[in-house]
Amino acid sequence: MKTAFLPRLATGKALVVGALLALTVPGVAYANSVSATVRTPGATAGPTSTFSEISTHADCGSGLVSGGGLDQAIGSGTSSNGNHVMGTEPSADGSTEYTGSTGVVGTDNTHWLGIGGSGGAVNSSFATTPYAVCFTSSLIDHTQTVMDKAAGPTSAATPVAVTATCPAGTVLLGGGARTTPASVGSLKPISSFPTFDDSAHDYGLKAAADGETDPNAWTAVGWNGGGGGATNETYAYAICSGSGIDVSGVKVTVHYSEVNTSSSAGANTVVTVGCGSDGNLVSGGAGASGGNVTTTDYTGPGSGGDHLNGSFPSDSGGNPVGDGTTNASYWTADAHAGGAGSSGTYADVWALCADDGV
Repeated sequence: MKTAFLPRLATGKALVVGALLALTVPGVAYANSVSATVRTPGATAGPTSTFSEISTHADCGSGLVSGGGLDQAIGSGTSSNGNHVMGTEPSADGSTEYTGSTGVVGTDNTHWLGIGGSGGAVNSSFATTPYAVCFTSSLIDHTQTVMDKAAGPTSAATPVAVTATCPAGTVLLGGGARTTPASVGSLKPISSFPTFDDSAHDYGLKAAADGETDPNAWTAVGWNGGGGGATNETYAYAICSGSGIDVSGVKVTVHYSEVNTSSSAGANTVVTVGCGSDGNLVSGGAGASGGNVTTTDYTGPGSGGDHLNGSFPSDSGGNPVGDGTTNASYWTADAHAGGAGSSGTYADVWALCADDGV
């Protein structure tokens, strides 16, 4: 596990990553026994006041949560810049957060939280829709959640990254991010991605690159556009296979995509990546960055007001899938430029796709 205070900005190009599991035994064909179903309760309105947040949850009626996300409605006009992602994370019961002790904090979770925050403006259109990806596997029938956290960010436009690492002998299935408190309206998670806790990836500061296999960690990056807040914290969550499960037949491969975001104030940029023939979607991640996140340490986007409005399972056109969708194939990220023009910013998306080879 690693925490770091990072430099502000780099220009260039970022990458988007997803993961897929595939059997490596030559000459033998196996059916994919991983089946994933997306659950969502629909939208929860709010926040209705400035510098606050609302929490909502999606629940797995069957299977275990391997990942999840959220999508936000923001309305139009200047006030639309005030709604942003504050958290996307697993939960034991649909309301309790893992924000205390670090390490393995939960097992066999079946709930996913989507938390929306507000800055200095709100409107009646604000809403958050959470998504849980609920999966079953004959091989991975237990999961565990690992959490790590870091103080900050408190300085303006200076990202803080923290990495949660899966225990040895387990596989990464997904992850999430959270920042607190909501009363600091410019504070939010700006990126959430799969990575490796090794020197080649600077212990989580570089994201897993397209085509890399078996990532073992998840990094969350906190961003404070305006600065301030003495008690700010950033949390990273890794969803890993349970202890004592033989995962030697599992392979995780990363898929990724990125685009340069619009420089116009108030503009959204949506980017989508799919699983193709590499198994079924079990999770995903999203971010806004300064680019080249798989070849250099993460750097922040071009404007302090840049933020995320979505990270969710989708169709190929970037539209969120409906409740009960089985084996979705795409993940979408929605990055927003905020109230000021933004240059040198990239929108990143990761899709994690699974085949347990059984």
